Amino acid sequence: MTYAGEAKNELARREFGNRCCQAAELTAFIRLNGNIQISQQHFGLHVVTSSAAIARRIFLLFKKIFKLSSELLVRRKIRLRKNNVYIIRLTETAQVLEVLTKLELLKGGTLTQSISDSIYNNKCCCRAYLRGAFLAAGSVTNPESSYHLEIYTDYQAQAADLVRLMANFDIQAKITTRKRGYLVYLKGSEQIVQFLNIIGAHGALLNFENVRILKDMRNRVNRLVNFETANVNKTVEASVRQLEMIRLIDKEIGLEALDPPLRELARLRLQHPEASLQELGSLLDPPLGKSGVNHRMRKLEKISLRLQKK
Repeated sequence: MTYAGEAKNELARREFGNRCCQAAELTAFIRLNGNIQISQQHFGLHVVTSSAAIARRIFLLFKKIFKLSSELLVRRKIRLRKNNVYIIRLTETAQVLEVLTKLELLKGGTLTQSISDSIYNNKCCCRAYLRGAFLAAGSVTNPESSYHLEIYTDYQAQAADLVRLMANFDIQAKITTRKRGYLVYLKGSEQIVQFLNIIGAHGALLNFENVRILKDMRNRVNRLVNFETANVNKTVEASVRQLEMIRLIDKEIGLEALDPPLRELARLRLQHPEASLQELGSLLDPPLGKSGVNHRMRKLEKISLRLQKK
């Protein structure tokens, strides 16, 4: 099962909240995954999902809120992976109108697109609506690969409402177009963790955090290794260059021709080709700091350059 599937499976099995929260969650299901069929004076309502656990949750929401026993149909896709599709269906016009009216999806005989104030003004209902929206049309990538969470909707107004609801919790979501619809998405790991916490996906949140911590640790270790490798490479390159110039001096005039401090350093470099300047300084008598060793090396370099020009 994918990471998103595990998160949804967890949410589909969590306890139902208060009655108002149940209504908010069901409203999100209908808005994002429902369709209304109108034929003459007859109304039908279908809510579609590809998850058996989510289908069961929707079925129970209809039963808990409206005491309705909706139909549950199972169909098999012909294309792609041939997964099952679950359809929760109401076919009685009176029942459909009752559901749409009480959930404020139908006002004055007109279907509404905006979220009602009764949901927006209650944090618990905002959480429930976002949970329903994620279960209906959301997805989150495995944090091992990238940080991305999204919710798809056919309508721009619905996307704007989702952004507005998330802003209630200081989550700054963005909207982009996708084919014939709109994606509300989050990219930052902190924002995704906060969203999972808000909708109650605490198991998925812990898994996300564990992966994120491991990734951050790996990245830090890699940065340190790269830094150390770069330093080692610099030390090796400098050592090779210094060895070459000291050997040239020894060949042309001999190390005995050097002043004692320079002669001592030159011999130490020949004896310890892998040592850093700081390590060479600790071997001198008396010991010398890195800057002092570097100063003497520059004097040796000048001597080497003069010899090369002859």
